[in-house]
Amino acid sequence: MKMWKKLAAVALVICLGCGMFAAASAATFTDAHGNQIELDESLEAYTENALIGGDNAARKAETNLGDLWTDAMRWFAVSGAINEAFEEDDVTAGNTQVEADAEHIVALWNSGNLRADVPAGKFGAEALAEVLPYPNSIAIVYMTGAQLLEALEAASQGLPYTEETADSCASFMQVSGIQYTVDTSKAYDPGEAYGNHWFRAKSLSRVTIESINGQPFDGEAVYAVITNNANFNGMDSSYLFPEAAEANEKSTITTAGVREVAWRYLAEELGSVVGEEYAAPQGRIILK
Repeated sequence: MKMWKKLAAVALVICLGCGMFAAASAATFTDAHGNQIELDESLEAYTENALIGGDNAARKAETNLGDLWTDAMRWFAVSGAINEAFEEDDVTAGNTQVEADAEHIVALWNSGNLRADVPAGKFGAEALAEVLPYPNSIAIVYMTGAQLLEALEAASQGLPYTEETADSCASFMQVSGIQYTVDTSKAYDPGEAYGNHWFRAKSLSRVTIESINGQPFDGEAVYAVITNNANFNGMDSSYLFPEAAEANEKSTITTAGVREVAWRYLAEELGSVVGEEYAAPQGRIILK
């Protein structure tokens, strides 16, 4: 069933991308896969400060856009809004909500999927489409704390950012619900090659998780990691995501498009105004 879901999710998200912004007043946008999607021009929000994601900024360090983006994803799960987005086969099997309390829900977003800045002032659906030109959907992967730590170690292997490590830094994770440190003075310990730019983590030495939602990190606890379908399927350095998903059948890809979730967060939680809380990175990721 998982393999079917991985294949079906791609087609499903493309359909969502084509339809979720449909409205009487619409413009078109060509996404990174060459799909023409309609954007609802009536959608409007305001940000007091520029939200930084473009020019590889998010591959170098935490950014305010990374904070906002991952907060939207975690909010979608914690608020219960995600319950409407479980696929029919999940619902039939009784998988209808996130199987974790709020203290054990975190969000991870690979920085290579933040492609543009959002300038200060008014912005609309096209700005978010430029930030994320891929038809990604929300996914849930249940991981132990030990797996989460390894996932962050592997994701950070390209740091510190240089022109030579720019591609591998695409896997660097912006986060919500996590505070972690990367000691870039220590060399990454590469194991087996994974993809074109990454290696599995042979040992763990560079990343320390300081806290999870303000609570002590627990290597044995199970955390609900809210991410996207591409990470769920092992994109970039995310080799642990499909492994963890196979080990816990509650892990799943939902029908919710990530851009749609970002808009819901802006409208329902922020009142369509991105204020001073996102003026700068919030100190979730420490690089030393």
